[in-house]
Amino acid sequence: MLLNGLRTLAIALAAAVATQAAAQDKLANQAPIDKTLKNIEALKLQANIASEELEYPAIDIYGSWNTKDTYSYPDMTVPESYDIDLTGFCMPTDSRRITSNFGYRWGRAHKGLDVKVYIGDTIRAAFDGKVRIVKYEARGYGKYILIRHPNGLETVYGHLSKQLVKPDQIVRAGEPIGLGGNTGRSTGSHLHFETRFCGIAINPKFMFDFERQDIVCDTYHFKKSKSASSASGGTVYQRVRKGDSLSRIAARTGITVDKLCRLNGITRKTILRPGQVLRCS
Repeated sequence: MLLNGLRTLAIALAAAVATQAAAQDKLANQAPIDKTLKNIEALKLQANIASEELEYPAIDIYGSWNTKDTYSYPDMTVPESYDIDLTGFCMPTDSRRITSNFGYRWGRAHKGLDVKVYIGDTIRAAFDGKVRIVKYEARGYGKYILIRHPNGLETVYGHLSKQLVKPDQIVRAGEPIGLGGNTGRSTGSHLHFETRFCGIAINPKFMFDFERQDIVCDTYHFKKSKSASSASGGTVYQRVRKGDSLSRIAARTGITVDKLCRLNGITRKTILRPGQVLRCS
């Protein structure tokens, strides 16, 4: 009797151990599935967020959307400061030649860069975004396009010969949006390219390096100026490229080497590393 009881107990214990092992195996097998499902759900959430950001780009800043008024923002308060994400960019043209810089010329403000292009050259969207304005100004931009981006920027592409997009159209960085031209107030074929934040023009050179076909740094820190028509509007950074020196960066940004060193807590003997970001204002 005792032997039979011990045998029964052993069988029961073995069955319990086997059941527990099977349950653990099932949990172990389920874990990767659960992780995969969570990853899929996370990707779906990110995709939904990205889709909403494109459908309503920077709505938290601008508060409204219209396809008629180029620089009218009735429901907006300009932030005191804002970090503008420059990653995911695409140069609007392959041209590296700047024919006119940002600033005053001929007694009036020039609020963008003129880049040499020829009639029919492809012009591309600089970032993902949504087309807000597609218009023609005989005495101004000529045929132009304005795109609002989720990072808060609005980019303007002027003097086009042809517009390839329509208002409310969602575009991706690098997507063709127009063709180079010589329309409007223009004395030769070129692209007039502007970068604006809340209607405030920012020198595109603070963000884009047309010569190297790259961005200057990953993030541009905007600061509201005392003047609503500020030429800069924020802190300027430069990302160190191969072959750069302190004197070259200082000359490129219009400051002295001593100021560049002071802003970054370095000396003239500091060795620069490609990819390093330096503050220049």
